[in-house]
Amino acid sequence: MNLTEWELKFEKRISEIASADDPAHDLLHFRRVVTLAKSLCELEQGNPEVVVPAAWLHDFVIVPKDSPLRSQASQLSATQAIEFLRSIGYPAKFYEEIGHAIAGHSFSANLEVKTIEAKIVQDADRLDGLGAIGIARCFATAGLLKRAFYSPEDPFCDVRSPDDSQFTVDHFFKKLFKTAETMKTASGLAEGRRRVELMKSYLSSLKAEIL
Repeated sequence: MNLTEWELKFEKRISEIASADDPAHDLLHFRRVVTLAKSLCELEQGNPEVVVPAAWLHDFVIVPKDSPLRSQASQLSATQAIEFLRSIGYPAKFYEEIGHAIAGHSFSANLEVKTIEAKIVQDADRLDGLGAIGIARCFATAGLLKRAFYSPEDPFCDVRSPDDSQFTVDHFFKKLFKTAETMKTASGLAEGRRRVELMKSYLSSLKAEIL
């Protein structure tokens, strides 16, 4: 079976897991991460037989961002993803590297990624949190968590520390702008910086409208 045929199995399983109730982690998110991972894999000369299944299955167990189990989500995903791969007969020689890539992709897990494939999957997932789609995902999550768009007194954190537990725009300053500099591949770093510039342009437009 070639990788394209395996992908049909991966996508079918993920379509059963991804929730339409959370637009930030729906099936379209997985598809975007896979597309990014494939592009980075080609540029960085990774092994697609590791990168592609890891990208498809990176959030095999979806844990809400405000859950106390959040830091365990990627390890839970890695364990259950490997069980799934075993059940469909995916080659066992790739399990260890796929598991490492899935476990290491998450911010919350704070694990060191040691292989180029793990770095690619981590970068692909983080890139989907930046740029135009990153803005959309950020506000979608804010809606689910019922957080205000911005602070009425200091919308852009000019004189206060960002508090993204209260204000959505604060998440740009507390996490998202810093994310671009955490990319592990040269290709991911360049794309991350490009996406951050787009986000800063958005905030400039927002500032003109609300101040």
